[in-house]
Amino acid sequence: MEARNGMEMNNLEREYIRRQHHKHELVENQCSSTLVKHIQAPVHIVWSLVRRFDQPQKYKPFISRCVVKGDMEIGTVREVDVKSGLPATRSTERLELLDDNEHILSIRIVGGDHRLKNYSSIISLHPERIGGGRMGTLVIESFVVDVPEGNTKDETCYFVEALIKCNLKSLADISQRLAVQDTTGGSP
Repeated sequence: MEARNGMEMNNLEREYIRRQHHKHELVENQCSSTLVKHIQAPVHIVWSLVRRFDQPQKYKPFISRCVVKGDMEIGTVREVDVKSGLPATRSTERLELLDDNEHILSIRIVGGDHRLKNYSSIISLHPERIGGGRMGTLVIESFVVDVPEGNTKDETCYFVEALIKCNLKSLADISQRLAVQDTTGGSP
């Protein structure tokens, strides 16, 4: 199995994808992809950022503001404001799954002034050993979305993957900075 981002997945990554919630049922005119990121920070630190459905701007650089309507349970809706430079200004998203034990978050876009119709994503975190026996985190994010009229599946996947890659890079940078603070007891 190869990730659409051109990187070959290793056996552990493939197994997590098979066992976890990263299987999407595609209908005609949809595309889907799975991306992985290895982060040099323990799961509890990475999860402290990912699980914040009410504050995605903590690591998602394209979100400027978030307002939650509900009590952080399944079905809760958030309105996010998107920073300029993207072909949108707002998005309405619903919490589909938040599992603190398995470290899984799933959201669905239910409205907004963008072209990402029927978008659904799942992100899961998995502990892994990294250099020197330290603990790191394997992050897997998958999505499915309708292909907008006038675009191809490849164009649509490329655009969404680029956004997710930016989010995952930011998540890694912030998590790794927090991990350094966690081990030193202060600022990096």
